[in-house]
Amino acid sequence: MEEKVKNNRKRGGMKSFIGGTVLTDERVTRQIPFLFFLAALGIMLITNRNWSERTIRQIEVLQDTLDELRSESITLSAKLMDASRPSEVFKKVENAGIGLKEPVTPPKKLIVKKE
Repeated sequence: MEEKVKNNRKRGGMKSFIGGTVLTDERVTRQIPFLFFLAALGIMLITNRNWSERTIRQIEVLQDTLDELRSESITLSAKLMDASRPSEVFKKVENAGIGLKEPVTPPKKLIVKKE
């Protein structure tokens, strides 16, 4: 009796695989949900990788922009410090012909007495 059970099972081979009869076998049809699960996991992994690579590219672009803005800020800060020196201000006032003169006496402190 045991031999009949063993002989009843058809062994799959290349012929059954190519012919498509392997898909009707109970052992294969029980695994279809698991195969769908594996396919879903594969799609999720591919999507996650694409999203991560896109995010990394955006970070690199923003980092380059930040570096450019930082260098521009340093350049402008240096120019402003140079232009705000008293000697540079004096030269600009002289060239403009406004008629302002640099004070030669130091400023005095005013003291107001309250009544």
